Amino acid sequence: MSNGFWMDDGQQQQGGWNTQTNQQDMGWGQFDYSQHQQPQQPAGNDYYQQNQQQYQQPQNNYYGGQMFMPNTGTGALPNPAADGEDYENEPPLLEELGINFSHIKEKTIAVLNPTGSATVEVIADQDLAGPLVFCLLFGAALLLHGKLSFGFIYGVGGLGCVGIYALMNLMATDEKNISFTCTASVLGYCLLPMALLSIVTAVLSFKGIVGYLISSLAVLWCSSASSKLFVIALSMDHQRLLVAYPCVLLYSVFALLAIF
Repeated sequence: MSNGFWMDDGQQQQGGWNTQTNQQDMGWGQFDYSQHQQPQQPAGNDYYQQNQQQYQQPQNNYYGGQMFMPNTGTGALPNPAADGEDYENEPPLLEELGINFSHIKEKTIAVLNPTGSATVEVIADQDLAGPLVFCLLFGAALLLHGKLSFGFIYGVGGLGCVGIYALMNLMATDEKNISFTCTASVLGYCLLPMALLSIVTAVLSFKGIVGYLISSLAVLWCSSASSKLFVIALSMDHQRLLVAYPCVLLYSVFALLAIF
């Protein structure tokens, strides 16, 4: 009996054996501090150790203070001309679209000045912005007469461009030729005197001898300017009268449309 409880010898031995076993299993605070013990880390921390060592190493892809500028690995900034494009010397957008104001000005002056001239480069420029403006000006002037003739203008102009394009290539030498857009550009620019005539006829009546003479001068003006540009472009110095004849027929149709 111990502390008021009765235990036989077998129970006492079993209780003592359980106590010793529990003390050995627990082993709380029983360390040998005289020996240096290596810290044991669980196997699950290997991934953490690898990532920690990776972050401790010097890295090249660091933030250099310039946003949206990728690092090339050596610390140097990328070359903007590495793709082969020279963005600093890139031509303007209007010039890429085929609209060159200097060429438009030179062609217009060559048409308005009967004794003027233009270079082959300017004439060969396939610019259709100026002809489109002059055709719209001619059609707007006819609206002042009460005539809605835009379809007639573009129809006659298109057929005239096809005919003169074929004729110019037949008359030109083997080394020289002219494109359809260049032909349309020349004929469109030379329509400017006819547009001016249509504006004047909106105010004054040209149904008389004086009006017919002025209209004939406008037709000769347009034909002379167009034949001059065709001769320069195709190097046909001795065939200007032959080139001017179909141009006279074409612009006479526009003159009749402006007068009547």
